[in-house]
Amino acid sequence: MTFDFHARLLSGMAIPAHPLALNANRKLDERRQRALTRYYIASGVGGVAVGVHTTQFAIRDSKVGLFRTVLELAAEEMNRASRPLVRIGGVCGQTSQAISEAETLLKLGYHAALLSLSAFPAASIDYLVGHCRTIADVIPVVGFYLQPSVGGRILSYDFWRRFAEIENVVAIKIAPFNRYQTLDVVRAVVDAGRDDIALYTGNDDSIVSDLLTTYRFGDRERRIVGGLLGHWSVWSQRAVEVQNLCCKADVTPELLKLGAEITDCNSAFFDAANGFRGCIAGLHEVLRRQGLLKGLWCLDGSETLSPGQLAEIDRVYAAYPHLNDDVFVRSHLDEWLKS
Repeated sequence: MTFDFHARLLSGMAIPAHPLALNANRKLDERRQRALTRYYIASGVGGVAVGVHTTQFAIRDSKVGLFRTVLELAAEEMNRASRPLVRIGGVCGQTSQAISEAETLLKLGYHAALLSLSAFPAASIDYLVGHCRTIADVIPVVGFYLQPSVGGRILSYDFWRRFAEIENVVAIKIAPFNRYQTLDVVRAVVDAGRDDIALYTGNDDSIVSDLLTTYRFGDRERRIVGGLLGHWSVWSQRAVEVQNLCCKADVTPELLKLGAEITDCNSAFFDAANGFRGCIAGLHEVLRRQGLLKGLWCLDGSETLSPGQLAEIDRVYAAYPHLNDDVFVRSHLDEWLKS
């Protein structure tokens, strides 16, 4: 039976943004790269996003040359899974590069492209929409509102209203870390009449509140049905539980408290105190503690934990033991690390 990935996106799910496993020489650690994908699958996620910000955009550099490799490794592990998963790959760069990356995703069996517009910091709305249409002619597109502090740009309601008119747009990851800009996206999709565009939170600072909120504009309502998040690349089994709970439950004081706890953890993992400079290394540190990664190495040698960030991770680990999935990881780690 054909897997309807679009219907699955619309039904809501947890999608982790896949990190990159490196060794001390900053070369790919294939064994641990595969182990990460196996961890996410075993955690019960609905899909995986690869080649995105958390995977490190530098995998595309000619001297690194890991873009296709990491996509292939994740695809191979998803092929072995006992259930189908939604496969999303990151696409970025100028139009010629983005087309090439989109074509690579198709060849490797990915369902959709998470389309970054970071390469166009000053382009007009007309240009941006034209670029998006071009990529949507190649592969279904997931829009991406990336926060400016990590390379994104402000994208207005007018842009999102026109973007929502592109037929092959299947979802949007809303990640501006800003309430006003989040509302711009939801309202634009509602005004475009696109009930078939799945809304996913990428706001790692407000995951639970995004999932609990009913967005109402006049007599029309929409919900954010899931998350495509860097934060969910760690403690992923718990992330699946949170997503399922929030999309089925009414708003309660306990859920609001849970949201604050998760945001506090994210402040440590993502290094909010230092403008998110240590966000990737912070996620690596959590995975290192669990044994999934061997170290914190990033492709950029200067990319590491910020001063004080390790103490913050220690703090939230101690404060919220119910949010980690360490016991689950320990019980399966040897299995995931097998060749």
